[in-house]
Amino acid sequence: MKQKNLIYDKFELINKFDKLSDFKTYLTNLKYKTIKTNKGITYINLSCTIDIEVSSFYDNDKNKVGLPYCFTLGINGHSYLGRTKDDLLNLLSFIINVFALSQDKRLIFYIQNLSYEFQFFMKLFKWVSVFAIKSRTPVKAVTFDGIEFKCSYLLSGYSLEKIGEHLQKYKVSKMVGDLDYRKLRTPLTKLFPKEKGYVLNDGLVVMAYIQERIESHGNNITRIPLTKTGEVRRYCRNMCLYNGGGSHKKSGRSFLKYHYFIHNLRILSVNEYKQLKRAFAGGFTHANPLVVGKVQKDVASYDFTSSYPAVMLSEKYPMTNGKLVTIKSKEEFYKYINLYCCVFDATFENIQSKFWFEHYISQSHCYSCYNPKIDNGRLISADSISITLTEQDYKIIEQTYSWEHLRIKNMRVYKRDYLPKEFIIAILELYKKKTELKDVKGMEVEYLHSKELLNSCYGMCVTDICREEVEFNVEKGTWKEEKSEKDYEHDIQKYNDSKQRFLAYQWGIWVTAYARANLWNGILAIKHDYCYSDTDSLKVINASKHQEYFEQYNKRIIQKLYKMLDHYNLPHELVSPKTIKGITKTIGLWDYEFNCDFKTLGAKRYVIKRGDEYQITISGLNKKTTMEYMLKTHKNPFTFFKDGMYIPSTYEIDDKIYVGTGKNTHTYIDEQRDGIVKDYQGRYYEYHVESCVHMEESDYTLSLASEFVDLLLHIERVEFN
Repeated sequence: MKQKNLIYDKFELINKFDKLSDFKTYLTNLKYKTIKTNKGITYINLSCTIDIEVSSFYDNDKNKVGLPYCFTLGINGHSYLGRTKDDLLNLLSFIINVFALSQDKRLIFYIQNLSYEFQFFMKLFKWVSVFAIKSRTPVKAVTFDGIEFKCSYLLSGYSLEKIGEHLQKYKVSKMVGDLDYRKLRTPLTKLFPKEKGYVLNDGLVVMAYIQERIESHGNNITRIPLTKTGEVRRYCRNMCLYNGGGSHKKSGRSFLKYHYFIHNLRILSVNEYKQLKRAFAGGFTHANPLVVGKVQKDVASYDFTSSYPAVMLSEKYPMTNGKLVTIKSKEEFYKYINLYCCVFDATFENIQSKFWFEHYISQSHCYSCYNPKIDNGRLISADSISITLTEQDYKIIEQTYSWEHLRIKNMRVYKRDYLPKEFIIAILELYKKKTELKDVKGMEVEYLHSKELLNSCYGMCVTDICREEVEFNVEKGTWKEEKSEKDYEHDIQKYNDSKQRFLAYQWGIWVTAYARANLWNGILAIKHDYCYSDTDSLKVINASKHQEYFEQYNKRIIQKLYKMLDHYNLPHELVSPKTIKGITKTIGLWDYEFNCDFKTLGAKRYVIKRGDEYQITISGLNKKTTMEYMLKTHKNPFTFFKDGMYIPSTYEIDDKIYVGTGKNTHTYIDEQRDGIVKDYQGRYYEYHVESCVHMEESDYTLSLASEFVDLLLHIERVEFN
């Protein structure tokens, strides 16, 4: 019988098999589809997952230990809960035999946080290959027997709870609060029905997510990319190189044209690459020091609609190879920065900010900095700094700082133009899909998918060309801790010559530069009414005074977008698709969000109050549990939110223990751990783990740098006088 005539078992979510024999019988009788790749590897087209639960403790010698006490293994929506390492290995051995797995026939198991589970697995299997983006962060790991592990977190970018919320066809959500991780458990600890349900449920969430991804990719598991960015890379490459056709055979002329163009857009030297990398900076996030620590009433929040995709459409980027030029006069310098994309090294002497409400230059971005005065990481003044800039950065600095002397060297200029039409159309299509699918019943999966693709367009532009090799010794099952030296020339040559390349690294440098310029356009217009900024958003007081600015800015950006569309003979409607309700959503506009009371203590540290509801943002802390602690223990969160604020890891009220920070510290342990431990039920267990992760809850104390505190005190004295 040919494979295509088989009736495959449908994916369905059921909780578990209580008996291992029943689970094995199900697997033995399971009908499944196989898919052979162009590399000759056959994959079984089933949604599978493994999840382990671990207790962390200190042994008698105060060594940290992470002990797995149960696991769930799920295939095609059916799960089995086992208890020991041997149970798992024996079950996998059975699966290898029943599916006849090998290096040429594989079964993929998705794990929600592969970097965590892999630490327990790395000495248990014989590995063929391990692909990692950085040390202890594997993306894919393949065993000698045909088991392939992949990371569902790197694919989705979401926590398990968020994945559950986003599921549309196979509804299952992560259970919260049913498993107390502070109780020490072992494989001998009795698990109660509610605890088993919690453990099994995690696996169901991952299987449901992967099944939805399989179905959204033509019912083909091999089409699912490794990471979130990989999906948009595949889509845009297809649009650019193959005109959406999928192969150069179907789009020969357009393939040759685009390939010739991009192949000739190269990075010409190691020095050019290093200079571009120095010039790269992310989004601007900072607070007006004049309002730090003070509650601001009736603060309006504005944000850009799809900021990075918008500048990718409206602005011009390097479209020729970089050319080193020697600057002979001030007039020549300004000619270049007004007509070209430029990158250069600049040394400013006796540089001083023109005002107090915000400071653009990041101290960490300077490669030399003498006698600086700093505003929470941003430069107020210095005797001398050296920094690598784009022309966009320089234009902001020119408006915000004064200086005595400026030296320019290593100036590279690029003729600028709009991004290629094929890439522009790809971005426009993604924005159109995102807008048209918003709030459409039954199309929630497609909406989230298009939104993720659109937001990833920028990310793939700044993928580093020269990355340190991350090595895992497959023979010893250990990570190589010493970083390998980068082979810049080899990596740049490989990048330049790649036939699959459809982007230029240079473009990504200017995407963020243009976005920062747009944000600072708002900061400089709003001046002293500005409170806080974060990449693509502003918080301002006295918003009614600035309505004309927001309206005029939006008119200007629409004209810039129309100019690009006219350049490519594209209809104007493409930048202004409509939602299902008929609402026009033009990309790149300032959009009013809400009003609130607001207090900040610096970048990524603020509390807002909307109506009667408080919200907190502190980088690294759980927003929900942190605010719950503040509300349960203090009447006024604004008053409590200050330098020295302490959030415990856990706290007790009326004999009930609550989570505080929601923050955990992970310790990766490569040595084996042996011993005897007593669980919370009084049972003793003799354990042996080859390698593990120890995880413990941690508290948090908010502290402002002494230099920043001195600055705030100085501001207070000036205001008082």
